[in-house]
Amino acid sequence: MEETEKTSDIKEPNNIRKQSLRKMDETNSQEQSSPEKLQIDDPNNFQFHAAYLVYAELFDNMNEEEVKRELNKNIEALVKQEITCGVFYSNVARYRGESQVRRKDRASFKTQRKRDWRAKSQKQERIKRHRK
Repeated sequence: MEETEKTSDIKEPNNIRKQSLRKMDETNSQEQSSPEKLQIDDPNNFQFHAAYLVYAELFDNMNEEEVKRELNKNIEALVKQEITCGVFYSNVARYRGESQVRRKDRASFKTQRKRDWRAKSQKQERIKRHRK
């Protein structure tokens, strides 16, 4: 009797090890498998819908699984409202090809005097009128 109890005690730790190894293999296989695009769009919430469209485009264009996992993590955090839309966009900006520093230069406008503008528009009208 004592021998059978000892053998059963020996078998149980092996079973536990095997089960834990199976669980580890399952989690590793899940982590190694390609992440799937999350289908959690909400068209009624404009800000989230716009962020989801950015996420979907980036997810479809990316080949690296690590980047896809990062995108999934960001969109899930946005759904749970752990981060704001601004934080989401700053997190995914590096994948969009945008710089994180916003440009603060002024737009340049081409200006001309009123007299020059009138002369130019009259000339264009003359040319247009005589082409007919």
